[in-house]
Amino acid sequence: MERTYIGGITPGTHRISGFVENFRNKKNMAFIVVKDITGKLQVTVIKEEHPEMCEMLDKLTLHSVVTFEGEVVASEYVKLGGKEMYPTSMKIESVADALPIKDDSDIDCRMDYRWIDLRRDKNHLMLRLQTTLTAAMREFLTERNFVEIHTPKLIAAASESGSDVFEVKYFDTKAYLAQSPQFYKQMAMASGLERIFETGPVFRAEKSYTNKHATEFTGFDLEFSYIDSFEDVMKMEEELLAYAIAKVKEAHGEELKELYGEELTVPTLPFPRMKLADVYAELEKRYGYTVPDELKGDLTTEAERMTKQMCADMFGHEFLFITDYDAKERAFYHMRDENGVPQGYDLIWRGVEITTGAQREHRYDVLKAQAEEKGLADDVKFYLEFFKYGCPPHGGFGIGIDRITMLFLGLSIKEVQFLFRGPNRLTP
Repeated sequence: MERTYIGGITPGTHRISGFVENFRNKKNMAFIVVKDITGKLQVTVIKEEHPEMCEMLDKLTLHSVVTFEGEVVASEYVKLGGKEMYPTSMKIESVADALPIKDDSDIDCRMDYRWIDLRRDKNHLMLRLQTTLTAAMREFLTERNFVEIHTPKLIAAASESGSDVFEVKYFDTKAYLAQSPQFYKQMAMASGLERIFETGPVFRAEKSYTNKHATEFTGFDLEFSYIDSFEDVMKMEEELLAYAIAKVKEAHGEELKELYGEELTVPTLPFPRMKLADVYAELEKRYGYTVPDELKGDLTTEAERMTKQMCADMFGHEFLFITDYDAKERAFYHMRDENGVPQGYDLIWRGVEITTGAQREHRYDVLKAQAEEKGLADDVKFYLEFFKYGCPPHGGFGIGIDRITMLFLGLSIKEVQFLFRGPNRLTP
């Protein structure tokens, strides 16, 4: 008999397998709640009818893995889904020791035993939500003629600035773990692919101990050609996110509210847009927040956090595009206008930056000069070659899947990754 997933089970004869979530072993009867990835089912054993199961029941522990075959019936007395199984056979696949963690154990202890922590309903929802999110973004893009690529994560030169990268031994030379697929996304534009996206690992050698930083995370990146300005890039991103969030709400909105207490709002279009200088002016006017002039070329961490309230007060919205950063704060490959203003943006959601996007500089001479200005011309020599033989105007952005999941659930970055990697965490 083939296994039946519990979530779609109907009255009839079935075989189920899963973890023992709850277990009451009475004198005449035993009640076992079995959980698989789709749901839970009560299994009721009448001992007098099945004496061969009694010895196994005495060995059974919470979180053991079991397989039952038997008759599933509807029952008005069973609160769990209104169904229960009366088994005709039982097999213990694996006996579990007493668990070393509980639901209320501290985060670092739970990270030590992450494979156990992941069994919780909340974490199953987290991973299903991520699956829905990335599938929706893929669907949105493939319907718009994007193709998926997979760029190398071992590279010969740092992706961004030459700092904050992991250096690795590579035979008789050295390589780096990619900070982003940026250079290769743009190579794809020079290849004539026009519209590409990628989801994959990103590595940042930053000793940051905040609730939103990790040394390895999953990025969802895209790039597309023949744009007129970075407004085209912002439009693509807001439409992508609105589509994906609607799919997440449809699939998981009720569970999200039940397990996390989070109400998910599908954003209206277009997202609000503000220049960085205007953000600082509004923060000062509304909340008395000021920063020294020398810091106003970038968004401070506190200002970023305060945009959540500002955006709600001004626009009744959770998302905010911020533009017109100082050129010294932006990557050398961002296009600049005639006044030297980078043609890019950050996207803030609920007071946290989730994206940096821009129109890229595709003209070889200008790009080379901007790389030289930042002292990077030698480091990115191979990258500059991509632009010597014709390249269309293009732009793109990257979204941190873990960070956006963190904001969906109201958790820290540690809790939303399958396995967290940080300055002090390299295991399990």
